[in-house]
Amino acid sequence: MTRRIAMWSGPRNISTAMMRSFENRADCEVVDEPFYAFYLSQTNSPHPMFEEVIKSQPTKFNEVVTMLTSQRLESEICYQKHMTHHMLPSCDLTWCKELSHAFLIRDPAYVVNSYTNKRGECTAEDIGIKRQYEIFKYISELTGKIPPVIDSGDVLNQPFQTLSMLCDLLNIPFSQNMLSWPEGRRASDGIWANHWYKSVEASTGFTKQTTSRITLSSEAKQVVDEVMPYYEEMSAFALR
Repeated sequence: MTRRIAMWSGPRNISTAMMRSFENRADCEVVDEPFYAFYLSQTNSPHPMFEEVIKSQPTKFNEVVTMLTSQRLESEICYQKHMTHHMLPSCDLTWCKELSHAFLIRDPAYVVNSYTNKRGECTAEDIGIKRQYEIFKYISELTGKIPPVIDSGDVLNQPFQTLSMLCDLLNIPFSQNMLSWPEGRRASDGIWANHWYKSVEASTGFTKQTTSRITLSSEAKQVVDEVMPYYEEMSAFALR
């Protein structure tokens, strides 16, 4: 039986690098942001490549859930990369009981800075940190246990230690293949890779997080201040 792992993250949070890490295992296949088209169809949010994304995936929520929980797979592990803001507050999350879960967090200052540089603007809703905390609390209650939380800074600075601990808690063997991967595009990448994945396509592994000072506008600082309490709540559970 395939072990299905849902990794819950926000954008600009090394989430695609983490997907590369898991996909480089011999026993794993990945699913890239399966609710993206659903999210856009419900919100009409003016994201880059809006029409292309809508056409590339199912837009019906239950159809996506069925695929994620019931589709027959050949691999031992299926890694699902989820964006928390795609999971609207009205969505039924009871299907999550069928999966194993983990949460990838990142210091909001890095997230807001990266998102603003890429898209030109950033709101608290865009980066999904509050929603990530809500989903974390819900899944903890639904499953009766606290799912693993990893901080992207720890992954970048100590990939072997952090990913080893994560695999142990997910009850899967750690693979050295998770520490590096070939550069380039993947067939599994969402069509939005054309806009968002340039950096990860050039990567071959995790690189240490920069310690250079981040300069944020007053508007960006307000976003950081708004979401920081939710990040700090989850950070208390991060593997270290």
